[in-house]
Amino acid sequence: MGAAIGWGALAASSLVIGAAVGLARPWPRKLVGLVLGFGAGALISAVSFELFGEGIRLGGGVPVATGLAVGAITYFLAAGRVAAMGGGEALALGAFLDGIPEQMVLGIGLAGGQSVSAGLLAAIFVSNLPEAIGGATDMKRHMHSEKKVILNWLWIAGFCAAATVVGYAVADVASDELQAGINGFAAGALIVMLVDSMIPEATEQAGRTTGLVTTLGFAVAAGLSIAT
Repeated sequence: MGAAIGWGALAASSLVIGAAVGLARPWPRKLVGLVLGFGAGALISAVSFELFGEGIRLGGGVPVATGLAVGAITYFLAAGRVAAMGGGEALALGAFLDGIPEQMVLGIGLAGGQSVSAGLLAAIFVSNLPEAIGGATDMKRHMHSEKKVILNWLWIAGFCAAATVVGYAVADVASDELQAGINGFAAGALIVMLVDSMIPEATEQAGRTTGLVTTLGFAVAAGLSIAT
């Protein structure tokens, strides 16, 4: 349990670090876009290797497909409610909806005696940073209050860290199919968030260079996944 708390807090801390970095000073739009693009690449890797692929291995195609659909629809409907509020809120919602199941997967793996997946941990940490930097930067323009922005990211990080502990606690009763469904849910929410918010925001701010840094982010995270 101590390991679950520690690793969960470490993974979620990047949300608060990213938000603090985003609020610390005005960041050039292009730089924010490039950071978002790199994070998008890391998330694409997480979907491919750590979530979808691992889910198929655990429970087969049906639970993963079910989770994928539920995650995608959940994010789509929830994002529709905040669409008029700005890109920052959408990124925060994405961090919450994909962070909860991602960190539950981390906790379940720890409870099963597995070593921490460097690929998953890196993908969570690396992708959280740009989501929080970009989200906090954009939210500051709308909220005009740094305190409100940082509080938003603190409670998101807290819930995500707690999800690791929940995953650890329920691992004994979670079937392989349920674990596969959780993986699928995270993958579905991530895919819709990437296409709906993160990649368009990155491309708008950084231009065509976004594709190159997205590829770099994918390669770094994929390399970590393959190495473990």
